[in-house]
Amino acid sequence: MSSLSAHHVGITVSDLEETLPFYRDVLGLEVADRFSVGGEAFSDAVGVGDARGEFAHLEADGIRIELVEYDPEARGSPAAGLNQPGAAHVGLSVDDLEAFYAELPDDVPTISEPRTTESGTSILFLRDPESNLIEVLEA
Repeated sequence: MSSLSAHHVGITVSDLEETLPFYRDVLGLEVADRFSVGGEAFSDAVGVGDARGEFAHLEADGIRIELVEYDPEARGSPAAGLNQPGAAHVGLSVDDLEAFYAELPDDVPTISEPRTTESGTSILFLRDPESNLIEVLEA
C-alpha cells in the first residue's frame, strides 16, 4: 500500500468571509493560502453538480485547517455531502494517487475515480467504515 501523510482537516462553512475572521482573529491562526476551485473535474471528484469552492488554508502548529464554502450550498439536508455546512473530512497526501487508487480494496467506497482539478491537484474522496469522508490528494 502507498505511504500516506497528513495534509489537512477540512470544514465546510456556509459563509467563508464571516467564518474566517474567527479562525484568524479569535483563534490566532495564520492564513496560509486562499483560492477557488471549480470545473467538471472538481464537481465529479466531490460528487456535487456544478460545484465551486472558495477555500482558506490556516496553519495551526503544523496542522492545516481547510475552510471551504461551496456553491451550490446544500440547504435543509442532513446528508453528509461535502457542500453541507458542518461537513468535515480528513485530507491525506500521497506521492502517487493513481497507484494508491489501484491498491484500494474493492469494498472501499469512493465518490469518483481520481480527478485533476483546475488548480492542478489530483484528488480522490473515499469514505471510511462510518461513512466519514477522507480526501486523498497528490499535490
